[in-house]
Amino acid sequence: MLSIASWNVNGIRACHSKGALKAYLETVSPDIVGLQEIKADESVLPEELINPHGYYSIYYGAERKGYSGVGILTKHKPLNVVYGFGNPRFDCEGRVVAAEFEGFIFFSVYFPNGQSGPDRLAYKLDFYQAFFDHCDELRAIGKHVVIAGDYNTAHHEIDLARPKDNEDTSGFLPIEREWLDRIVRRGYVDTFRAFHAQPNEYSWWSFRAGARQRNVGWRIDYVFVDEALMPRVTEAYIHQKVLGSDHCPVGICFL
Repeated sequence: MLSIASWNVNGIRACHSKGALKAYLETVSPDIVGLQEIKADESVLPEELINPHGYYSIYYGAERKGYSGVGILTKHKPLNVVYGFGNPRFDCEGRVVAAEFEGFIFFSVYFPNGQSGPDRLAYKLDFYQAFFDHCDELRAIGKHVVIAGDYNTAHHEIDLARPKDNEDTSGFLPIEREWLDRIVRRGYVDTFRAFHAQPNEYSWWSFRAGARQRNVGWRIDYVFVDEALMPRVTEAYIHQKVLGSDHCPVGICFL
């Protein structure tokens, strides 16, 4: 049994300095953890993050310092590691890193945010297209994929606390939600919704107006797997009580 988690830490050094990341690794002890929005590369990280106890570490930073970036911590040494996905337009922002294990490829992905204007929204939608085309190519040669990360989109009304108030907000626009529909039609499964149909389950909360205390949040962090892997998934979870970021960890248990 593997425990696979994903967490947008909103600055890995800040999360580390609060003791939150270390506490999560020690108490929950997932086998594989995807990290997003690390806002750093390995050159500026302390030794405790480069060589965390019991884990191999993989980090991929953006060309722009202090921006974006992804990582993977894993108890099991990968067969192969791939930084980016071969598209310079997107790889310069350090949004994808992959580790291959026996039977599947694990992706830690920080999907773009579209709230800065039309150009960034278009960039976000183009990223969805290019990245899932890449995943489809891997599936076509017999690979299986686990795609964990901050997708920056709430799929359905149940996935955010104020759907009517956010109909015109990037992150819940029809064109963004339609992309998640496409992902499902292309044969990828939202593992959390495969097990849980209840409302009020969120993974991100604004820092403003006590949103987290009132649970006025969004579910924008997901673990998707290709359909062929779904029989190996035994549970999916959101660890809403884990602090240290404006996001909380999400994950699956996997045979």
